[in-house]
Amino acid sequence: MKEYNPKELEPKWQNNWREHNFHRTDKDENKQKFYVLEMFPYPSGKLHMGHMRVYSIGDVLARFLRMRGYNVLHPMGWDAFGLPAENAAIEHGVDPGRWTASNIAAMKEQQEALGLSYDWEREVTTCKPEYYRWNQWLFLLFYKNGLAYKKKAPVNWCPSCQTVLANEQVVNGECWRCSSEVAPRELEQWFLKITAYAQQLLDDLKLLDGWPQRVRVMQENWIGRSEGTDIIFTVQETGDELTVFTTRPDTLFGVTYMVLAPEHPLLNKLLAGNPREAEIRKRVQMMCRESEINRTAADAEKVGVFTGAHAVNPVNGEAVPILVGNYVLMSYGTGAVMGVPAHDQRDYLFAREYNLPVRLVINSPHTDLQADPLAEAYEDPGVLVNSGQFNGLPSEEGARAITDWLISCGKGAYRVRYRLRDWLISRQRYWGTPIPIINCPSCGPVPVPEEDLPVLLPTGVSFTGKQQSPLADHREFLEVPCPHCGGKAQRETDTMDTFFCSSWYYARYADPKQDQLPFSREEAGYWLPVDQYIGGIEHAVLHLLYSRFFTKFLFDQGMLKVQEPFQRLLAQGMVYKDGAKMSKSKGNVVTPDEIIARYGADTGRLFILFAAPPEKDLDWSDQGVEGSYRFLRRVWRLFQQHRDLFPPAGGAAFTRTGEDGSLPPLGKEEEELRRACHATVKKVTVDIGERFNFNTAISAIMELVNALSNYLNASTAGQKEQYRPLLREVMETLVMIMAPFAPHISEELWRDCGRHSSVHQQAWPAYDPRFLQVEEVEVVIQVNGKVRGRIRVPASTAEEELLEEARGHEKIQPFLAGKEVKKIIAVPGKLVNIVV
Repeated sequence: MKEYNPKELEPKWQNNWREHNFHRTDKDENKQKFYVLEMFPYPSGKLHMGHMRVYSIGDVLARFLRMRGYNVLHPMGWDAFGLPAENAAIEHGVDPGRWTASNIAAMKEQQEALGLSYDWEREVTTCKPEYYRWNQWLFLLFYKNGLAYKKKAPVNWCPSCQTVLANEQVVNGECWRCSSEVAPRELEQWFLKITAYAQQLLDDLKLLDGWPQRVRVMQENWIGRSEGTDIIFTVQETGDELTVFTTRPDTLFGVTYMVLAPEHPLLNKLLAGNPREAEIRKRVQMMCRESEINRTAADAEKVGVFTGAHAVNPVNGEAVPILVGNYVLMSYGTGAVMGVPAHDQRDYLFAREYNLPVRLVINSPHTDLQADPLAEAYEDPGVLVNSGQFNGLPSEEGARAITDWLISCGKGAYRVRYRLRDWLISRQRYWGTPIPIINCPSCGPVPVPEEDLPVLLPTGVSFTGKQQSPLADHREFLEVPCPHCGGKAQRETDTMDTFFCSSWYYARYADPKQDQLPFSREEAGYWLPVDQYIGGIEHAVLHLLYSRFFTKFLFDQGMLKVQEPFQRLLAQGMVYKDGAKMSKSKGNVVTPDEIIARYGADTGRLFILFAAPPEKDLDWSDQGVEGSYRFLRRVWRLFQQHRDLFPPAGGAAFTRTGEDGSLPPLGKEEEELRRACHATVKKVTVDIGERFNFNTAISAIMELVNALSNYLNASTAGQKEQYRPLLREVMETLVMIMAPFAPHISEELWRDCGRHSSVHQQAWPAYDPRFLQVEEVEVVIQVNGKVRGRIRVPASTAEEELLEEARGHEKIQPFLAGKEVKKIIAVPGKLVNIVV
């Protein structure tokens, strides 16, 4: 008997699929399309188990849907720009392009070894000019529509490396590379005006009913719509206006201090001449070095420093101290907040720390809070007190009345604000898409003409790690004539955030060879939206939000027919081992290569899909992998031991049972086997296609193997011959429903069934409801919720008869003796619970 040898059969079938271009997909108007997409990876050089999990999920769905008759687009590519390639150039003297290409080749080889059914003719690589040319084209489209602009923005600057650092490259206020102290600096930066689509991005979340609720909530919070009032205070010492935004204008009379963000543009003027100016500036710099995440964390210390200046409240003329605080962000609201400690708990704690007054201006409608000092902030609605002419008004009415009064005085306005900020896309790096702008001393920023795209990244640049960007030192790249006046000018040396590349790649897959546009409206119109998108929860906001923004913009430009890029979203869980996320530092990494080498790709796929539902975290189990391998070997042996049931390769197809009256009538065991087969087909069909419960689908397949094995072991040679058509049907059905999960062994077993064509080109088996009926069912009997016995009864047993059978069962009688039966709960065909 031939042994199961995945090292032999898996490369065999991978080569077969490759040679026949098996997974190529073309537009077919006669079929319903389905676009399955896993988030494309950064080419780091090695796949990890998270990759294996997400790719296996997508591949099962793609293979299943092809067998269901859909025209399935299932592409793959590479998010190939980014800092790691540049770091490799600095540390090892490796060209970023060659480093990236080598990694892509290695990872593609790993993906093919997993048996993933990608259409490689649609492969996209974002660092290739044929892709990033269209990044530049799209940037210019944003620019022409007023949605790309340049302005000064604060950055993290390393004076030693002479470069800008991303927030994640600043560790404890120091450069991650050289440990120099990082200083804040303002640089001219390019932005995309995503805020122009803020309300539409928020409103259209209701269209995404195929997305996890938690992802929609995360996007809603990130966009952060707030309705409130802009209020204009005046700086007492300088006369400057200072605008704050608040959602509680009803508390305006309770303002006892003001806090500015350390980046606030007015701060320099306020500090000028202050005897403590140097000390305050040093503390401000320390605040600026903290990340926004740390500054706004719930448990972070709230630090404030008095500037020496005061703000005059427009509603009562009172001057209150202006402080600078670490918890106020320039990127949200106006960069200034009014402190109302009586009615905001954060403000209350801050006021107590810095001995600032607490003034009650909203009284509880239930308890008079004016009698005693507040022990905590009162944040609920109430009635205005200590608020001049507005005393006695309910909070909501008072908020409107105060805002209207401010408007009449020219000191306020109703305002809707968003937490969402415009997207800073400038990166002072080499390995990214060059921004297609030429800076002319006479004409200002000038777009590169479309006919001159792409602006190519120069090769042979020098990486020292000590310059802002190698592009700034590359004269051939830098120095160009102005497209408008012909005078001397310089190219923009910033490159684009890599999120720009990933914000539209799903549309490029629809038309990857297009050389006149990023994609044709016709091709994109056929394939988009992506019907099922699969990737990690870590991309819930930025990548997914940017992709939605791009899609809406391209819809408005008439390039796309859809306003949302992804119909359904699956955020798969993490892979853990020994209770921790796999990482080299913890020494708990298992690689796909190791699993493939020892057990084969089918085993790895089967385990990673069986171990947990796809959206849940998965605990790696070596024993679980062994179990999946044993299962595949068992299926293999089952077919090897009963090859005589099948004709030689290419033999005539059999007639499915129940379709030909000439077939012998089935006995009880045969009917039960047929029922198990059809029930399994139904469950696997529903679990893959509707529920994404791959683990329960695999469990059902395993149960069918048990039923088939038990029958074959118990049946005689005469039975096997007599019921050969039934057995062939069950065994071929088993191979077909296994095929999406374990594509290699299924392909081999399909040939063992005497078939020439691929199992993956077969129509998905259908189930017949007539064959799902059972003659007998096992009913559990409980007494007060505890199982006390089981009975087998005809499936058609009426409820009254079932209750009588249960009460009369010999194992149940002792639990009922001398007891009063209060209630009987019956679930026909499943259980009876007698409450005594």
